[in-house]
Amino acid sequence: MSSIASIALSGMNAAQTQLNASANNVANTQTEGYKRQAVVQSPQADGGVSTSVVAAAHTGPALETDLVNQLQAKNAFLANLAVFKTGNAIAGALLDTKA
Repeated sequence: MSSIASIALSGMNAAQTQLNASANNVANTQTEGYKRQAVVQSPQADGGVSTSVVAAAHTGPALETDLVNQLQAKNAFLANLAVFKTGNAIAGALLDTKA
């Protein structure tokens, strides 16, 4: 079983991948022949998530989709960061009690 920190870190990395793909889509909105990117997340057996960037099913600009994806990525990152910080605080408290 993975630690809380490594599970939260995988979530933060997944959010960063989503943000990067969405930003790339926005930056290339006017690029002729550009294939939009989408991120596929898969659960890992020992906890956490893995991601892969694939060609999106939708072609052409979709700024509303990219904006929603960016907001979801931001919130997912912040939620996983809170889990990471809480896990570290709990571990610190446990070590303080044993000392």
